[in-house]
Amino acid sequence: MASAWWPCLILALLSGLAASGFPRSPSRPLGKRSLPEGVVNGIEVYSTKISCKVTSRFAHNVVTTRAVNRADTAKEVSFDVELPKTAFITNFTLTIDGVTYPGNVKEKEVAKKQYEKAVSQGKTAGLVKASGRKLEKFTVSVNVAAGSKVTFELTYEELLKRHKGKYEMYLKVQPKQLVKHFEIEADIFEPQGISTLDAEASFITNDLLGSALTKSFSGRKGRVSFKPSMDQQRSCPTCTDSLLNGDFIITYDVNRESPANVQIVNGYFVHFFAPQGLPVVPKNVVFVIDVSGSMHGRKMEQTKDALLKILEDVKEDDYLNFILFSGDVTTWKDTLVQATPENIEEARTFVKNIDDQGMTNINDGLLRGISMLNKAREEHSVPERSTSIVIMLTDGDPNVGESRPEKIQENVRNAIGGKFPLYNLGFGNNLNYNFLESMALENHGLARRIYEDSDANLQLQGFYEEVANPLLTGVEVEYPENAIQDLTQSAYQHFYDGSEIVVAGRLLDEDMNNFKADVKGHGAINDLTFTEEVDMKEMEKALKEQDYIFGNYIERLWAYLTIEQLLEKRKNAHGEEKENLTAQALDLSLKYHFVTPLTSMVVTKPEDNEDQTAIADKPGEGGHGEWRPDFEGLPVARSMAYLTSYQPPQTPYYYVDGDPHFIIQVPQRDDAICFNVDEDPGTVLRLIQDPITGLTVNGQIIGEKGGNSDSKTRKTYFGKLGIASAHMDFRMEVTPEKITLWSGAAQSTFSWLDTVTVTQDGYSPAPGSQRLSVTINRKKNMVVSFGDGVTFVVILHQVWKKHPVHQDFLGFYVVDSHRMSAQTHGLLGQFFHPFDFKVSDIHPGSDPTKPDATMVVKNHRLTVTRGSQKDYRKDASVGTKVACWFVHNNGQGLIDGVHSDYIVPNLF
Repeated sequence: MASAWWPCLILALLSGLAASGFPRSPSRPLGKRSLPEGVVNGIEVYSTKISCKVTSRFAHNVVTTRAVNRADTAKEVSFDVELPKTAFITNFTLTIDGVTYPGNVKEKEVAKKQYEKAVSQGKTAGLVKASGRKLEKFTVSVNVAAGSKVTFELTYEELLKRHKGKYEMYLKVQPKQLVKHFEIEADIFEPQGISTLDAEASFITNDLLGSALTKSFSGRKGRVSFKPSMDQQRSCPTCTDSLLNGDFIITYDVNRESPANVQIVNGYFVHFFAPQGLPVVPKNVVFVIDVSGSMHGRKMEQTKDALLKILEDVKEDDYLNFILFSGDVTTWKDTLVQATPENIEEARTFVKNIDDQGMTNINDGLLRGISMLNKAREEHSVPERSTSIVIMLTDGDPNVGESRPEKIQENVRNAIGGKFPLYNLGFGNNLNYNFLESMALENHGLARRIYEDSDANLQLQGFYEEVANPLLTGVEVEYPENAIQDLTQSAYQHFYDGSEIVVAGRLLDEDMNNFKADVKGHGAINDLTFTEEVDMKEMEKALKEQDYIFGNYIERLWAYLTIEQLLEKRKNAHGEEKENLTAQALDLSLKYHFVTPLTSMVVTKPEDNEDQTAIADKPGEGGHGEWRPDFEGLPVARSMAYLTSYQPPQTPYYYVDGDPHFIIQVPQRDDAICFNVDEDPGTVLRLIQDPITGLTVNGQIIGEKGGNSDSKTRKTYFGKLGIASAHMDFRMEVTPEKITLWSGAAQSTFSWLDTVTVTQDGYSPAPGSQRLSVTINRKKNMVVSFGDGVTFVVILHQVWKKHPVHQDFLGFYVVDSHRMSAQTHGLLGQFFHPFDFKVSDIHPGSDPTKPDATMVVKNHRLTVTRGSQKDYRKDASVGTKVACWFVHNNGQGLIDGVHSDYIVPNLF
């Protein structure tokens, strides 16, 4: 998660010009010319274009500026671009009068020597280095003869990180003069489909923006174009200076019908994971706050403002405490306390009274907070399914107590022991940021600089919002054994709402037909396993969008992510380990032509009699599968049990499916009985009730579209099921659109597009029923198992969306019914206990293909008809024929009482 919190694409285009006089070019005669508008110091920038192609979050950006020297003497033209630390420059070319001079990515020391040699020989040279905290600056200047044209082209790439529910491209626009052709163009291709797309500019009114800006998206493609005319660029109607000076921001998100998406191209894969609809995991948060003398004044006031705002957002299930450190350490409470309204009010009073004083004892402040969290966990004074977080804010370096950074790091690392993350916020510039970052990274957190500005309190609040809503802890991404190599980070302590986990790697077998990925994690109320299966052939078809996809984007995405993570690990490595990490990152940086902290790009314009410097070539290219309803998607650990238990007639089966047809197998007769229930749409029927295990299943009837009211011809189905366990305080509502789970008041929501397994422990007095497992198999079925007890299977029936009459409905099947108690009842449940019937006097009925007979069952003599129904457990679209004796009149004489006795007021 450490990388998920940086703005994604920051580009400051400063193609403004340091233009200065040079000796007149001998090849250009002096002469008077009327200069076109937009010329500054003799230089006209006549075209600036920022072209962004985003494919599956991976952004490939090209900044091109074209200028001409309109002066009568040579001028120096500078090209400046600021971009984020998280972006890697991949190419730069300089074209003067039609001759192109490329830049070369080299190991930093080699590049530096080439640069120094070029400068010493009087050649024009530009050096690009990754530097600075958040932004890095690319600068190149070139001497342009009178009348000559120059083109600068910079290419850089970056993986856009999801931040508070969206991807953000943040372009800092500052051309410094009017530009005849100015354009920002972004083409976005997302295989999952684009759900939202927006763009805004801070430097222009909405009216003006509207006429210069176009944005559109449909399906998987989106486009933003910003083309202000010269008049629209003016700071006033008669001005010659530009108002283009500020932020241009593009934001978008993708459809998340499924929580995961896997794409595979040319042997490389990327796996995106961002589930929705899960309840928030309660947090145990300790705020460790620097109150030393250097925090005096505005910094302290802004910190207090931010903490007061954060207290408004703390959830009542959370636990918290404040640790203040200066020369010594003080705490608000001796232990963590729950965020009840009373405690929050008391905390507000405490925060308002915080005062600054003394020195900076970071070591003791952090250790006190860590100890408090460890103790709360050991003493079970915080919820079992909660997660712990330390957030430290400081504006200086340790200067009292233990003040050696490496020793503090060791102490903190040993105290946390990998159990929870540490987030370090560095306020201002007078601190050792590398120390804070290194300490945070080795404890699964991150560091963030809080800039001393009027919005410092908002920066603090913004950071807290990012970690305020953990949805999963202990997240592990798993792939088939011996199928992949060179995997990027695949284990994360937390998944936070609004972010995204991205894992990439290489396939060992490029010819495999299917690819399966599991994501496991602990939720607020249960454990979950999300499964994504990919049909490789379907994927190749789906990703052939040549207009939008640039080259081998997944391979480059993998290289980008791998280098980023190697560099992060390198910050805390020593000796041989550091050398190995450096060598790996350097090799990849050079291979993929990335400017990283280990490489630099040198741009040299040779003399006329010298050869041009060559530039390395870069290599390649991108899915989805269709579904077939069956039970192959069941979790591996239980698949044998399920598949054998689904082979009739080895175990009795009971189900209701279709219109609604109830089918009861009677093992001793090797035969089955069936009956229908005809009731109005909206009616809820009790299917199963077991007072011993505490399990109840109810179903609600739906009708046809348009509401046919003729009871003789209308068809009805089950459109909603409610499954509840009183002992586990668990409820589940299933519809053809979604599945909603409640554990107590906590709610989780899933769609039928998910492939996920949810597990939950819970107490039950009934033997073998303590563990709940729910497995959703995408667009097929759902399996609900209660430990060693009963298993229910819900089948999803989907019809053509535009069908004039029919609509989607559900089938309900019971496996291992003998594991329910003898007191089980309900329209289905009453048949779980052994019973018998006899059939005699078989004779032709009104339909010659369906003979009638006399059945004696439960001391009743009934007229029944031989027919067949469908069992859809193996194939939800076709089904398997099941022969049965049909009992007329809503099962009267077969069921206990009459069918209306089983009507209940609601689903639970």
